[in-house]
This record gives sequence, C-alpha cells and structure tokens, in this order.
Amino acid sequence: MSAFYRKSKLLRRSRVFWGSFSLWRPRLVFWCGALATGVISVGFAKLADFAQHLFTRVTTAGDWAFLLPLLLAPIGFGLSAYLSIRFFPNAQGSGIPQAIAARHLKEDEDRGRLLSLRIAFGKILLTVLGLFSGASIGREGPTVQVGASIMLAVARFGGMAQARGLILAGSAAGIAAAFNTPLAGIVFAIEEMSRTYEARANGFVLAAVILSGLAALGLSGSYHYFGSSTVAPTQLRDWGLVLVCGIGGGALGAAFSGMALHFGQRVRRWAQPEPLKRMVVLAVACGLAVAAIGVISGGKTFGTGYEQAQGAVQGEALPLLFFLEKLAASFLSMLSGIPGGIFAPSLAVGAGLGSTVGSLLGTSVALAAILGMAGYFAGVVQAPMTAFVIIFEMTGDHEAVIPLMAVSMLGYLTSRILSREPLYHGLSRVFIAAAIRARRASEKAGGSALPPQDSA
Repeated sequence: MSAFYRKSKLLRRSRVFWGSFSLWRPRLVFWCGALATGVISVGFAKLADFAQHLFTRVTTAGDWAFLLPLLLAPIGFGLSAYLSIRFFPNAQGSGIPQAIAARHLKEDEDRGRLLSLRIAFGKILLTVLGLFSGASIGREGPTVQVGASIMLAVARFGGMAQARGLILAGSAAGIAAAFNTPLAGIVFAIEEMSRTYEARANGFVLAAVILSGLAALGLSGSYHYFGSSTVAPTQLRDWGLVLVCGIGGGALGAAFSGMALHFGQRVRRWAQPEPLKRMVVLAVACGLAVAAIGVISGGKTFGTGYEQAQGAVQGEALPLLFFLEKLAASFLSMLSGIPGGIFAPSLAVGAGLGSTVGSLLGTSVALAAILGMAGYFAGVVQAPMTAFVIIFEMTGDHEAVIPLMAVSMLGYLTSRILSREPLYHGLSRVFIAAAIRARRASEKAGGSALPPQDSA
C-alpha cells in the first residue's frame, strides 16, 4: 500500500511539474531570448556588411568619388554622436564595457540605463550608420551589448532573478553568433566578462550559446570567419614570428589600450560643460581625420578591415604601414564616441602587423598574419584564452595551435607589464560611476533626471 501511495504522489508531482506554466514560462522565455539573439546577430551582420559595401560602391563610383569620404565621414560621425547622446545614451563605444558594468551594478534601474531594448535598437542603427560613413569600427562589440540587452529583458519578462547570469549569457551568445565561434563565446564570457567561474551562470552561458548558435547556423550555415587555413611553422625563422608577434603585438596593443583610457578621460573632462555640443564637434573632427587617413591609404582603412585581414590570412601581403594607418583610424573612431566596436579593426591591425613582420623576415605572410592577430588582440583586451580560441575558430588552423597559444600568452604578458588595466574593464568603471550618479540625481529630483550622457 505504501508503495502505491508513493507512486501516486510521484505521479501527481510529475503532472504538476509538466503542466505548470509558471514553471515553464522562464525556460520558454529564456530559450526564445537566446534564439532571438542569434537571429538578430545574423541580421545585424548582414546590415553591417550592406552598409560597408554601399559605402565602398559610393566612394568608387567615379573619378573623384574617392574624395566623397571627406564629406560623408564628418557628417555621419556628427549625426551618429548627436543621435546617441540625444536619444540613445550609453549606446556609445563598443558595448562590452556597458555589459561588464551592468553585471557589477546591483540595482535594476542602474542596469536598465546601460542595457535595454531601446539601446539595442540604437546600437544596431548607429553602428550601421558609422560603417556607411567609413568609420573604422566593428559590429562584434555592439552585438555583445545587444545580446546582453535582450537577455536582461528576458530576465524581467520571465520573472527570473538571475540577471547577472543572463547578462553573461547574452554577451557570450552575441560573440558566438557574430563570429560563428561558439567556444570563443564561452571563453570570452568566463575570462573577459566575469573573470571568475560561476557554475550556475555558466549553465546559462552554455545554453544561450547553443541556442543562438543554432539560430545563426540555420541562417548563415557553417563557415570559418576568415576561411580555412593550414599554415604552420616549418623553419626556425617561422618560430621567430612567435616572439616578434607576441612581444610586438602585446606592446602595440598596450599602447592602444593605454591611449584609449588616457585620452578618453581627457575628452570626458573637456566635454563636461556642454557634452552634446562638444562631443558632436569632436566626432566631426575625428570623422574628417578618419576620412583623410582612408583616402591616403587608398580606402583600405575604412570599415571593419575584414577583407584586408582575410587577404593576409590567405597569404596576400598588406602594405607595410597598413597596421599603423588602421590603428590610427580605429583609435580616432573610438575617441569620437560613436557606437562601434574594436574587435574586427583590432584583428585587421594585428593581421597588418603580422603581414609586415612576415614580409620583412621573409616568412609565411599567412602564418605571420594569424600570429599577429593573436598577439595584438591579446595585448588590447588582455584575455589570452579568448584571443587564442577566437582566432583558432576563425581560421580553423589546427596546425598552428601551439604557436597561437604561445603568441597569445606573450602578447598578454607584455601588455600587462606595460598597461596594468584591461581596456574594457577600465571603460566599464566610467559607466558604473555614471549610472550611480544618474540614479542619485534622479532620487534627488524625484525621478525627473534624464539618463546619463557619457561619451565613453
């Protein structure tokens, strides 16, 4: 009899579990959010590619069309800066610092100032505008903020308390879907976004990456971001590339990171009296400078730099000074405060550095470009595991696993010696402070204060 009652009790519990909408609602909302992240990431990628191709078509349509960027870039930069400050505050810059900052904030109101569906819409719109204007930006960092915004909305709609874990999951899903690199998405979330291992949060991360990856796979198919590569060190001088690209890339990455943090702080102080007016003026000036660099380089520094990096990975040598031109264009685009990431431009800078080193040393340009990307990227973000995994998945180069690991670690160690603060985490402190100041101002004014308008 007791066995019968136990069986009946178990059956009743099973029916309650499977039939309770309140239990299934959070799961269904989470799954839909992860799938939506994948779909929106693919759509964002197609819009970004279209904008960049349209810019290229317009600026190569006639004999004098190459001078059009001198008009398009300042107007586009200024308009993007105005719209972001006026209508989409905290959509500026990469988007990764905002996601990191939101994970550190405890109040839902503060998180909502950095991550929301409105900000996600503005991020996509203005990043596409920036690419149409010739800005040296990428869509991968913005995809992180978009994914985190979607999953934070999921937490609210689904009544889920794990907001920090869902922000982490959305960030990972964004990276995975943007680059078609699921392992890199997971490693990025653990190493760069959280800097700790959280078993429960990483369950969300894995599920989100799988679902968003399936959505992206269904829409775009399986592919390597830069195409397949099989290059490997075969001579002693090829192994010398590991030292040169690791140390040189790390030092160059630290210089970019340090300049971005230093000049970003000075720009915020300078713009404080009149943030809207001064940031628009700065954006116009930066746009003109980016356009001038692009015209001098023959148009190679405009946009994400994907085609140049892909060519280098396939063995086509880039101009010797391309990496310096691309670094300058990327730095000015970032300093302008317009929405746009540094992931793809950083890979282009690294590929250019490697191509130059390979050409000067007489080694394989393809191998040097891959190692240059790993060394420079690890130096910028100070996340060696992410640098190694993401470039490994982008190229599918199983033959260069050990050199990639070594150059990523060398780039990271060199950067840590020269620049103690990681770029994204340094920028995230600006958004944390701005969100807290805005909440306090709102409380004092009885809720009438506007969201913070920060140019970081």
